[in-house]
Formats: sequence, C-alpha cells, structure tokens
Amino acid sequence: MAGEDSLPFRRLREFHPLNRLTDAQLVLLASRAERRTFGSGQRVVEKGVRDGLDFFLITGKVELESVDGRKTQIEAESDAALNPIARLQPRMYDVIAVKLCEFLIVEQDILNQMLRSAPVEPEGMGSNESLATEVSGGNDESELLMEFYSELRSNQIKLPSVPDVAWKVRRAVDRDDSTAELVANAVSADPSIAVKLVRACNSPLYRGFSDVRTVREAVVRLGMHTTRQLVTVFSMREVFKTRQPALQQEMERLWRHSREMAALCWVLADHATRLNPEEAMLAGLLHDIGVVPVLVQAEHHAGLFANPDNLHHAISELRADVGTAVLENWGFPTPFIEAVRHAESWDYECRSAEPQLTDVVIVAQLHSMIGSQQNAGLPCFDQVPAYRRLGELELNASRSLQLLTEARARVDEVQQLLSIR
Repeated sequence: MAGEDSLPFRRLREFHPLNRLTDAQLVLLASRAERRTFGSGQRVVEKGVRDGLDFFLITGKVELESVDGRKTQIEAESDAALNPIARLQPRMYDVIAVKLCEFLIVEQDILNQMLRSAPVEPEGMGSNESLATEVSGGNDESELLMEFYSELRSNQIKLPSVPDVAWKVRRAVDRDDSTAELVANAVSADPSIAVKLVRACNSPLYRGFSDVRTVREAVVRLGMHTTRQLVTVFSMREVFKTRQPALQQEMERLWRHSREMAALCWVLADHATRLNPEEAMLAGLLHDIGVVPVLVQAEHHAGLFANPDNLHHAISELRADVGTAVLENWGFPTPFIEAVRHAESWDYECRSAEPQLTDVVIVAQLHSMIGSQQNAGLPCFDQVPAYRRLGELELNASRSLQLLTEARARVDEVQQLLSIR
C-alpha cells in the first residue's frame, strides 16, 4: 500500500516511460504514486473501465483476458511487464492476479504532466536541455512530440483499427468448432482478400500439384494458422494510408520497407530458426506499424512534415511506443509486441533460450539498412545479440549476406506474394 519504502531508481527506470524522467521527477512521482497488493484471484482492472491510472507490475503474475476470451499471462520483470499493464482506456482486458502481486499505481494526468517537461536528447542537444525549452521556441516537431506523448499516455490518440476481415478470420480460427468452411466464409466476406488468398495459394511459395480454385480449397491447403496470418498480411495494406499527398509518399515508402522486412523475416525464420515463417513475415510487416499514427497525426502539423528531418526525428522518437500501443489494442500476442518495441534495439537480448520473432526482426532490419546503404552508426554483426542467437546457421557477416543472396529468389517470391492485387 501507499507509504511503503519507495522503489529504488534502478527499478523505476526499468519501466517505460518512467525511464524518460529525471531523478527529481522520479522522487516526486514516487511520492504521489501508490503501492498496492492483490491476492491470487483478485481483479486488478476491469474491462470497459476508465480509471485514469497506470499500473506497473512490480512483483507477481497476472492474467489478461480480452473481449473475445483470449488469455495472456504477464510476470513481473519480464519484457511484457516493462510497460503499464493493459494501459489503453477504456480497459481492453480484465486483469486478474494469478499469484500475490504488487503494483506501482500512477495517475496518468500526473505522469503526462511530468513527461511534458522530461528531458530528451535528440542529435545535437545536450542532456540538460528540456523539451519544454524547445516548445517555447516554437519548434513544431517538439510540439508534436509533446502532444503525441501526452495523448498516447492518456489513451486519447486515434489508433488504427484492425481490418475487419482480419478480425473475423481470427475469431473464426480461434473457435473450438472451427472448420475450413467456417474460415472460408469469413475470408469470403471480403472479396478482394479472398482473391488474394487463392492467388497466394497458387503462387510459387505455396503451390501444390494442382491449382486451387476456391477459398475453401485454399484454407485446406494452407492450414488455418497460415490462412489467418496471410489474411492479416493482405489486409494491412489498407492501414498504410493518409489524406495528405506529401505524407502519403512517406506512407508508400513505409509500406515498401515493411514489405521488404516481411520478406527478409520469412527467409531468415525459414533458414535459421524453428519459428513459423508466416508469423515472422507478419512481424516484419508490422515492425513499423507505430509510424502510421504518427504520419496521420502529422496531418495537423504542416510545419512538421514540411521539413523531412523533423518528421523523421519525430518518427524515430515515437515509433516503438505507438507501435506497442497499436498491437496491444489489436490484441496481438506478446512476441509480436516485443518485436515492434525492439525492432531497432541493436543491444537487446531476449530472455528466452530459443530465437524469438524479435531476433529475426532485428537481424532483418540490419540487413535492410545495409542493403539500402544506411550503414552509418550500425554496429558490427557479431556485436548484436539477436544476430548471435540465430545460431543454427553459425552466422557471420559474409555467411549472412551469402544466405540472403542465395535466397534472393525466395525473397522475391515473398515480395510478389505481398504485391498480389
């Protein structure tokens, strides 16, 4: 309960976005926060509630149950516990304590107020200069950053919706009585996606001894899991849109990069891990999903996107936090969320012994940036933990590039799959 000894700064700084606050702000935050415990079986938060609070899991384990009944467990000090638990409001999940839990509970208004004056360190700025100072100078980029962080933390930002057909197919696949007929009907609700799925099934990547002619035949050949992933992949194209022509060019560039990442992830997962290649492809496609709301929000800041450097810096600052919020809102599993959060965290190391989607996305991102000659500031391959973890291939820089050269045809096949109209 409130009044217990405060958490040490080291522990507080493990949480996002508390790691953006100064020591003085953390002292103030701790004095205004509450420590609360919940026994096994107790409800921590309830679906549909707006309470204006952020819950940071200090100890214990909780279970999140979404609107459609899917359940996820989060344990303290795990990667999934680095952010507030079920932070979007109204609450998207029921959160129940699996065992004795302790939370640090913070009012979102207080945290937002502190974040507005928290230091940032963009290129060329000293660590003692604050974002508030920039805003007072009329910097539109900083104004967007402050507005966006404030809205994100108070759950007011407009996040894109998961495409309807992807949601319906996911629900159909997850049903206990799911059948190929049921899933095919869900896919057929969107004729354009149905056509793409049949064409995908007849593509070099999935072609059998004979062509399929119906959606049901495609579902049977692909399997329900692959069908679900491909439908989500195909439906994502509709998310990458904005109303401003200048920003739509950025959106198109983002879509091209995301498609390339999806193809690289498919090949790396297939050659270097036991991960499902379609899951890896989807993780690659979604790794920059947080950029989409930033571009949409930038429509309201003409001065920001008039200067590409300002826009790209804002994207760099916000992509991970916003992407995490999008996938949490869409109910994606933790491995996808972690891949979005750490897509460019070169020093990040998963706690699992086996390679994860995050590892594949990080390594694919390295290859993509080298391939586009964005080498400045990139670490050496053998210094990246994710690269070392793809151990089945005993990768080194030359072997890795050789692999992707040899697999160029397969990369092209995946790219063609993602370009199906």
